[in-house]
Amino acid sequence: MASYLKEKYDVIVCGAGPAGLYAANTLQKRAGKRISVLLLDRKSPWKEPVSCAEAVSRKIFSRYWKPNEDWVREHLDGVYFTSPDMTRVEFRQPDCGLILDRAAFHREMAEKAQELGAECHFENVVEKISRSEDGLWNVVVRHKDSSVTLQTRTVIDATGPGAKITRGISELAELETGDFDVEPAVFALVEGIPHDVQHIELLFGHRFFPGGYGWVFPRDGKVANVGLVNGREFVKSHPPKATLDAFILEAYPDAKILSYHGGAIPCGQSLRPVAACGLFKAGDSASTVNPISRSGIVEALKSGKIAAECALEWLAADTDEQRRHVEKSALARWMKIQGKSHLNFHRGKAGFGRISDKQLNRAAHRLASIPAEKRTLFRIFWTVLSSSPTILWKLRSFFF
Repeated sequence: MASYLKEKYDVIVCGAGPAGLYAANTLQKRAGKRISVLLLDRKSPWKEPVSCAEAVSRKIFSRYWKPNEDWVREHLDGVYFTSPDMTRVEFRQPDCGLILDRAAFHREMAEKAQELGAECHFENVVEKISRSEDGLWNVVVRHKDSSVTLQTRTVIDATGPGAKITRGISELAELETGDFDVEPAVFALVEGIPHDVQHIELLFGHRFFPGGYGWVFPRDGKVANVGLVNGREFVKSHPPKATLDAFILEAYPDAKILSYHGGAIPCGQSLRPVAACGLFKAGDSASTVNPISRSGIVEALKSGKIAAECALEWLAADTDEQRRHVEKSALARWMKIQGKSHLNFHRGKAGFGRISDKQLNRAAHRLASIPAEKRTLFRIFWTVLSSSPTILWKLRSFFF
């Protein structure tokens, strides 16, 4: 049986992905030894491959965590946007992004949380949570073949898509479920693919990437991360792994696939609350992934910070009315910094997916004729929109 330091905690954080790890760090930085924090996860966050392309904006990421060269795989200088007819358009911006070694990054975050005072137990499965008569949360945790029930005043649920630990709890019935507009993503680690280690490549087209896109991301100079995520309505017509295999075989016939990885991505943004009764959702459990780019690392850090700040305010509140106000504010804070734009992206995603290959090719040809130094992200985006009058109408949700 795992040896816990307490039977009752101020905060139990469930899930040690970026959101949960950042929440634990934020809690301890802000409150120190004034509160007790327990961080749990069913696995050690550095032992298993991470189902992610691992790319982040350097500028935004650095606002939340200082990059460490020990877990930065590559420094990025730009993006190649590749149209269905394989026309490549380069957007160049020196040191604009990073490719992370997520496992090593997670280890540093976990070690920092412990250094700050958080108690961390991995290989511990949160099986069930429930409300006790005195208003505390009962958290049933299993380690190997034994289980124990711990208590906490607040819970941060960062367990990922589907948020299973909150299912069936009447007080939480109205909360975000973390399974809104779930899409399957798959990627392979592949040798033998020509690629620029300082650029990521994003590929578009209905043959292999309907409603989504494909990617080629550098990893270590020899191995590339090649994957795709498509709209969920295309799962039957384009089975993810089979579609990825077909793309790799056609585009890179001499490549060697080393391994496959994948997972579910909640790609929508709803207006459902993300907190109630002292429970706060963060990361994929709160559906914080960007609906268009499907990026989620920095979004997880942002939502983990919000959840931690709200939990601290909730613990300091004197009345139930004050605590309810804090819970209600959790969604408002997310909507202010990211959720509003995500809502517009989600509304416009269907229109983006209906842009034809012909229109994408036309836009790429126009962009290719523009000198590379004059290609801004805004110009690339606007050229795609203006390649056909119908596109602006299809994507009107981005603007209104």
